[in-house]
Amino acid sequence: MAPNLKFGPAAQTPQQRAYVLRQLQAVNPSLRTKATAYAQQLYAGYIAGELSWGEVRVALDLVRQLPASR
Repeated sequence: MAPNLKFGPAAQTPQQRAYVLRQLQAVNPSLRTKATAYAQQLYAGYIAGELSWGEVRVALDLVRQLPASR
């Protein structure tokens, strides 16, 4: 099976992507402690191989730029 270029060499399987996410959360705990339900959905999409980590970050950054509802 050819590697998926969307993911790095250490993140080809869902198990590997889950490990990568845990490592990212260990380095930056706010990825876990401040994760909204939307962020958790994006993380699940990353683990499932539907989104790259870059796509997850773009989506999260776009949400942060939205004005807060009052």
